[in-house]
Amino acid sequence: MSQFQQVSVAKQANIYFDGKVTSRTITLADGSQQTLGVVLPGEYQFSTAVGEIMQVTDGTLSILLPETLEWVDYAAGSEFHLAAQVSFSIRCTEIAQYCCQYLD
Repeated sequence: MSQFQQVSVAKQANIYFDGKVTSRTITLADGSQQTLGVVLPGEYQFSTAVGEIMQVTDGTLSILLPETLEWVDYAAGSEFHLAAQVSFSIRCTEIAQYCCQYLD
């Protein structure tokens, strides 16, 4: 899906790593939330509170998933899944965008 219908968008951005990773929270009609984000070139480590599905919507993100030793590239149109309470790393060499769906 390239467009959401009937959503609310938070005015305040989520800003990480001195502005190199930013996202906006959207609330869908059913009350669920997702974030739409932009990642500038660099390497970053994140942790999850709940399970997540991360869809790359533009560019390519290299991901070091929990308990793995190899970076895997995810290009636009691909996604990866994360469990709750894990840490993972992201790196990219070009500006990339993503949509993160939170699993309760």
